[in-house]
Amino acid sequence: MIKITEKMLGTLRETVKGSMSPKRFVHTAAVEEMVARLCALYCPEYTLQLRAAALLHDLTKELTPEAQKALCAAYDIPTDDLQRLSPKTYHAKTAAARIVRDFPQFADPIIIDAVRWHTTGHAGMTLTEKLLYLADYIDDSRTFSSCVLLRRYFFGAEPELMTREERERHLRATLLLSYEHTLKDLLAEGAPIDEDTIRARNELLVEAAKDAK
Repeated sequence: MIKITEKMLGTLRETVKGSMSPKRFVHTAAVEEMVARLCALYCPEYTLQLRAAALLHDLTKELTPEAQKALCAAYDIPTDDLQRLSPKTYHAKTAAARIVRDFPQFADPIIIDAVRWHTTGHAGMTLTEKLLYLADYIDDSRTFSSCVLLRRYFFGAEPELMTREERERHLRATLLLSYEHTLKDLLAEGAPIDEDTIRARNELLVEAAKDAK
């Protein structure tokens, strides 16, 4: 695991701030704050890594679909017809690739993988991947109804008062609810659903069913 300091994060924050619109940076900073809150509940030892991942997660978000495709070609990132119909999913892959090339001091697998999967999720997600995914969904800059509802659901249950096992089950339930919202939104838009999202949801459903027995 790469050692990260507050000074490194401060420099990274200023670099990222200068590379995106003010609106995008407000969201990015809010995700950093949210993931720190989540880490305090689940894995304090990874707080600095996930704060860095939060700062880096939307590096390429504001690029056009054409520019995203060009980056995929440049970084040898495979694409298919389904992905080309879901241009919003490109930025997670291209941002992860950019970390390796442009921010080698942060090229920690924990950071790269969290950025790579923060949009779609996938089966077998690590705890750190789950926390960045959730932080991106419920950060305080989000005003979409589904984001507000999920934020209230998670914190309204007072996870800080739960046992470790209860907190883990609550995280799973929150993630399942997030996938439900995502699926409903994509279906309403007539948009394709990434297979990794389906696998991630199904895996959590199986886990929940086993726990219920």
